[in-house]
Amino acid sequence: MILAIASGKGGTGKTTVTVNLARVMGSRVQVLDCDVEEPNAQLFLNGEPMRSRTVSVLVPEVDESLCDGCGDCARVCQFNAIVSFGTAPLVFPELCHGCGGCSRVCPKQAIGEVERRIGLVETYVAGDITLTQGTMDVGVAMAPPLIRAVKDAINDGAPAILDAPPGTSCPVITTLRGADCVVLVT
Repeated sequence: MILAIASGKGGTGKTTVTVNLARVMGSRVQVLDCDVEEPNAQLFLNGEPMRSRTVSVLVPEVDESLCDGCGDCARVCQFNAIVSFGTAPLVFPELCHGCGGCSRVCPKQAIGEVERRIGLVETYVAGDITLTQGTMDVGVAMAPPLIRAVKDAINDGAPAILDAPPGTSCPVITTLRGADCVVLVT
């Protein structure tokens, strides 16, 4: 079972409800702190660190010696992460969603992809509770790829409680996707 704890705003007690639900489960449980901009469940669980891994997304890198400035890459990008004015394109990695469309449509194969670090996923253990949390790097604008990396830690063998970020935007939707039930804290 995957239970998500959410709210339309911050400060309503989502993390308090999440942590206390986990503590009273009476069996092994997973807590996933998906508020990657400000994770704080670890403050209440005080677990022992188990593992940590860096999370990256792929962003375009243009080989200007191969590029003819056709602009196909810019036309396919829905997020304006790559623009071209008849010259080698400009890349805005912080806007890139990592779809890879620009590299696929480039007729000169001038666009490759490189990893761009967006954050860290850490796992802690506190008794029967396994906490996985994501921490987004300063200056990173997109939380959903990091939230998906946190949710990759869900193990089918134990119930999971997801502590959602505040609000109703893309990070919340990414957290709620796949949950069996959502509890709204007001």
